[in-house]
Amino acid sequence: MSGKPLTTKNILRLITVLALAIGTGLLVIFTNFQSNASQAQNGILTQTPKDASDFRKIPPLPPSSSPPLSPTSQKPHPLPPTLVQWKDSTNSGDYFSEVKLTEVGYLVWSQFPVNVYVETPKIISSEQAQAWVNTVVQAVQEWSVYLPLEVVKKPEVANITIVRKAPPLQKSPNSNIPRARSALTTYEFYTNNKVLSHRFTILLSPSQTGNYLTAAARHEFGHALGIWGHSPIQSDALYFSQVRNPPPISARDVNTLKRVYEQPTSLGW
Repeated sequence: MSGKPLTTKNILRLITVLALAIGTGLLVIFTNFQSNASQAQNGILTQTPKDASDFRKIPPLPPSSSPPLSPTSQKPHPLPPTLVQWKDSTNSGDYFSEVKLTEVGYLVWSQFPVNVYVETPKIISSEQAQAWVNTVVQAVQEWSVYLPLEVVKKPEVANITIVRKAPPLQKSPNSNIPRARSALTTYEFYTNNKVLSHRFTILLSPSQTGNYLTAAARHEFGHALGIWGHSPIQSDALYFSQVRNPPPISARDVNTLKRVYEQPTSLGW
């Protein structure tokens, strides 16, 4: 082995170099940690459901709408009369345990009617466009039995907007091969007169037609009304995957919706 002898001066110089290298490595790790923590604090989170039919994204909170997040700031709103009157004579149960909490509590509406805008498609014939709108509106009206809804003609006043558009491709957890989705539902928060509010956008793939379009609209609209989760039973409209014979809104769907609206939230306060 050749080289300069390890004098005291050389040993001190080597220790200094090693300290700088270790310090730089720790600084990089700490910087990355701070970056990840900052993203978590700003609400940049994504959630992938069990199926590939829809995908729900939680976008960051706008800087102007910092909601009160303490448990004491969350409280339930009075049940809308339509849900007060709802009684399940079959005792079918619910799947409330599958509904996911958000950073502001449950995604309930407190001002009624909820305004719904169904955008008329532009790249198909007027007859096809009208048929598509009619099918989607029919699915919306099915839910109007349980919550007051109103289909509006102006998108700027809508709480829920429904568009005929292909959702972005989704990558499977165990594969890099992108998969098509039949629908996508997203929400965002904003403040209006210092009241924390939210709005939804639903994308329905142009590949959905006939009964499958009705089922997709019915399913996604259930999410937009506050059922932020999936049922494990095929006979429910919010079942986690598409089925050959799509079911109507079930008693379990409505029971779950009612339980959601009995929960505390920061929305509307």
